[in-house]
Amino acid sequence: MKENKICFIICVNNQRCLEENLLYLNRLIVPEGYEVDIITIEGAKSMTSGYNEGMQASDAKYKIYMHQDVFITDIYFLQEMIDIFTIDPKIGMIGMVGTEKLPEDGIMWNADRSFAVYCKYNLDIENCCTYRKPTGDDIVMAQAIDGLLMATQYDIPWREDIFTDWDFYDTSQSMEFLKAGYYVVVPQLDKPMCVHDDGYILKLENYEDNRLKFLKEYEAYLKG
Repeated sequence: MKENKICFIICVNNQRCLEENLLYLNRLIVPEGYEVDIITIEGAKSMTSGYNEGMQASDAKYKIYMHQDVFITDIYFLQEMIDIFTIDPKIGMIGMVGTEKLPEDGIMWNADRSFAVYCKYNLDIENCCTYRKPTGDDIVMAQAIDGLLMATQYDIPWREDIFTDWDFYDTSQSMEFLKAGYYVVVPQLDKPMCVHDDGYILKLENYEDNRLKFLKEYEAYLKG
């Protein structure tokens, strides 16, 4: 494992979207002494299988699993991410949207959430060009984060034995990190760190099946 290496892992089914994603990645300021790699997974059977494939193919300590339609606008994102991980070695995963407590139905969007993504709550896009050194005071502990972007400093396998589609892989992975004794956090740096251009209707054919699988696997943690 290379301590000073960062790897982006992206499941891809739209090359044009990926090209735009890469434009933003190429603008990021790389911290001195670090190297950056990008692994794209095409034809993945599920998000969990694609991410496991990318995780196993990379020797980077820091891995950033992200959707192809996420565009990182904060040019200091990489340094700020590393700064957050160094606050406490128990911080295992960082997300851009998360909730401190999942409701018992397992649906994060039915709970209050913290944001580090561009939305109506943080319109000051100019701050994306300003470096902010995170402290323990400007991160929020989360029980679950959204899968639009999930950055890790430890490798924990994604549960492809349970989640074989495209839903609940993110809340599942949040639970796996918590089970392993790590913290899951969302930065609160008073600026958006990325844009999620998910301007389409989500396909929810298998959503309920995966929700029930999630509840069966993690019910004890939701009630704890």
